[in-house]
Amino acid sequence: MLHQASGRWKLGLLLALVTAACWATLPVALKMSLSVLDPMTLTWFRFAFAAVFMGLWLLGKRRMAVFGALQPKQWRWLLLATVLLIGNYIGYLLGVKYTSPGNAQLLIQLAPLLMALGGVFIFRERFVWGQWLGLLIIVLGLGLFFRDQLAGGLVTGHNYLLGSAIVGAAALSWAAYALMQKQLLLKLSSQHILAVIYLFSALLLWPFAHPSALADLNALHWALLLYCALNTLVAYGAFAEALEHWQASRVSAVLATTPMLCLGVVALVHAFWPEAVASEHVGLLGFAGAVLVVVGSALSSLLGQRPEEKA
Repeated sequence: MLHQASGRWKLGLLLALVTAACWATLPVALKMSLSVLDPMTLTWFRFAFAAVFMGLWLLGKRRMAVFGALQPKQWRWLLLATVLLIGNYIGYLLGVKYTSPGNAQLLIQLAPLLMALGGVFIFRERFVWGQWLGLLIIVLGLGLFFRDQLAGGLVTGHNYLLGSAIVGAAALSWAAYALMQKQLLLKLSSQHILAVIYLFSALLLWPFAHPSALADLNALHWALLLYCALNTLVAYGAFAEALEHWQASRVSAVLATTPMLCLGVVALVHAFWPEAVASEHVGLLGFAGAVLVVVGSALSSLLGQRPEEKA
């Protein structure tokens, strides 16, 4: 039996826009937070905050008993999924540090496509011609964007390529994590999976984090840190609810605009607060590449749906 959207498309659109806004503004908040915190401490705090929130939510709903029925194999899968998600979070942060928020947000678009390819080769899912076309368009768009950034001499080539490679690895790590989560959904809900992964991640990163650095944060940096921590909870919550009220293809098409929104957020923040974040310096060729990435992502989402899922 297939899930049917509620038909409240206005609410679905609003929730999809909330998700896109969260993901578009997160790279800027992370970039600013990295000026006062190291990647390990920042990531540890985000995981610890999410673990406490999800744990309290599950306790309040009295939904903890399911963990007692898990076999050792499932616990090993959870641990592996934790390592993969940590790799995604740390890799994305390092990518933002070495390149720019807009570039990192553009590159991370590879994650859902890599997940889709994993679904084809691991879970034997169908991948139609439109999705292959979308993948080719995304590769072309990324190539144009990189050429614009490097040829313009506005970024340091070594750092830019290093950061881009790290974000690419982070996208691969997220795709592997998502495929692992897909398998775990046979035994656990997504809320249970995330609660355990957040807790494991906070515990694994604790020895490498420096919680004492939090005492030196001013009010602004505390606000940015809390925003980064809340962002994941709000974004994924809004995303899940959007799928309840609107078709997945339409939600995905809205989310495909996230890289362009991120470039707009960077430009806006730089205009009012130049010292907080550097401008992206994207030329015509770069914007054309970004648009192609958005178009390719939308094609992969829209053309990859079965007819009954578009209604």
